[in-house]
Amino acid sequence: MGKSNERKTGSNARTLGRILRYIRPYGGLVALSLVLSLLTVGLTLYVPILTGRGVDAIVGTGQVDFTALLAVIAGIVISVAVTALAQWIMSHINNKITYRIVRDLRVQAFNHLQALPLSYVDRHPSGDLISRIVTDIDQFSDGLLLGFTQLFTGVATIAGTILFMLSIDPWITLVVVLLSPLSFVLANFISKKSFTMFRKQSETRGELTGFTNEMLGGLKVVQAFDHQAQACEEFDEINRRLSEYSMKATFFSSITNPATRFMYSAIYAGVAIAGSFSAMGGALTVGQLSSFLSYTNQYTKPFNEITSVLTEFQNAIASAARVFALIDEPPAPAEPADAVTLTDPEGRIDLDHAAFSYTPEVPLIRDLNLAVEPGQRVAIVGPTGCGKTTLINLLMRFYDVDSGAIRVDGRDIRQITRKSLRTSYGMVLQDTWLRAASIRDNIAYGRPDASQEEIEAAARKAHAHSFIMRLPEGYDTVISEGGGNLSQGQKQLLCIARVMLCLPPMLILDEATSSIDTMTELRVQRAFETLMRGRTSFVVAHRLSTIQTADVILVMDQGHIVEQGTHEELLAKKGFYARLYNSQFAAEE
Repeated sequence: MGKSNERKTGSNARTLGRILRYIRPYGGLVALSLVLSLLTVGLTLYVPILTGRGVDAIVGTGQVDFTALLAVIAGIVISVAVTALAQWIMSHINNKITYRIVRDLRVQAFNHLQALPLSYVDRHPSGDLISRIVTDIDQFSDGLLLGFTQLFTGVATIAGTILFMLSIDPWITLVVVLLSPLSFVLANFISKKSFTMFRKQSETRGELTGFTNEMLGGLKVVQAFDHQAQACEEFDEINRRLSEYSMKATFFSSITNPATRFMYSAIYAGVAIAGSFSAMGGALTVGQLSSFLSYTNQYTKPFNEITSVLTEFQNAIASAARVFALIDEPPAPAEPADAVTLTDPEGRIDLDHAAFSYTPEVPLIRDLNLAVEPGQRVAIVGPTGCGKTTLINLLMRFYDVDSGAIRVDGRDIRQITRKSLRTSYGMVLQDTWLRAASIRDNIAYGRPDASQEEIEAAARKAHAHSFIMRLPEGYDTVISEGGGNLSQGQKQLLCIARVMLCLPPMLILDEATSSIDTMTELRVQRAFETLMRGRTSFVVAHRLSTIQTADVILVMDQGHIVEQGTHEELLAKKGFYARLYNSQFAAEE
């Protein structure tokens, strides 16, 4: 238990240290905020002195020193006005510091997410990643803002009130100071409990966001399989845990303030009694007692604020730790210093004893050898899970081979910059992806500088122009996120048009026409015939009728190429490919 607490404390200290590093670039603004805070505290603590003098200026009936009283009132008005102005400026500066830090952190987290290997994204629910970048950083922002606005001011107020109280009566001040640590012990106990609950709350919130995102993305499937009740049960279970952790976190954080207020009320009462006896004995004037009681109240008030801030800060640290965990994930392996930029590739691709598996315990691709000549059209077929899409991921360097090598034009792709390698491929996948933007922007995603004529020409080649022109705003029609207001076939035609516009030297078509009707597919296939002419192309297809004209067909099974050849050669072998082909067309024949 002790070691666990030590690790947690060390982790919190490291997280806090990293937060301070984010604050460092804004040191000038922080210094200005601290100066304004000291000014605010100094003027606030000066007011009770003036109030005491005002009380002492009223000796009795008919014995009021109006000259001194008016000077006191003028001093109070000026002090309050300057304090209000300083607080407003300080609040503005603190907001600026906080939101700039949050902006920097969010940008770094998002940019780092772009640099992470695809394997990390595959292992983590998208909802959890969204929760870290959006919700957790917001929680961190709230705690950081409270820290800036209240923490330093509270500490300065405590130090200042002690000095002022010492100037009035050292012995009563000593009683106040000696009793104060009891509230710190209580607050420390509560904050440790609340931190654990806030951490679990953040984790469960990310889980709930991920589950909700998953269910919304597949709502049609959920309803089609009448899975609403089970989905609601799973949601309720996660939501119940979130509610439980939230309630416990709120409970522990909510008892901090009442508990410390009780302690400070007791201190205030003790000071009032002791001060009254001192005033009766002549050690204090009534005005000094009034000032002392005011300082006692101002002394205890920051403790309540600080304990509240510490509770919120625990939540902020827990949220920041999740964001830092994302930022600390190792990015994709850095490219070597001598990595070359692939320009005008011929399209010769070789796989030399390539091996790969997503998990070491489950081998997938083993000792894969392949030689593709420039301009060849390579079809990849095989049963589900045989490694077709994995091979595509390896060609694009979304994953690196565990052993062996993949070469383009004789050079290992690990010695080629990822950007130049990937831009040399045009890829159309079965799973379409479109931005929440106009049709024009989506087609020009790979070539933002393309002219309207080039965009329309690409759309015509993809047989998408006619349906685009039927949309309300034509090419200026803004589609929703993921293209939700288009049919699956229309979305796929836009993705094909995107590749038609770029005209890359190499192509990857992974079930590129799976969602298109038969007549449109025939037209798009003719467009692909033109596009693939002279370009090295990899075509993954389940419908074997679409790959009969391929120069070479690779038949994969369990990560191996079990057969390769032309369509006619493979049928003549009467092997694995022939069985696959006949299983699709036996009924028709």
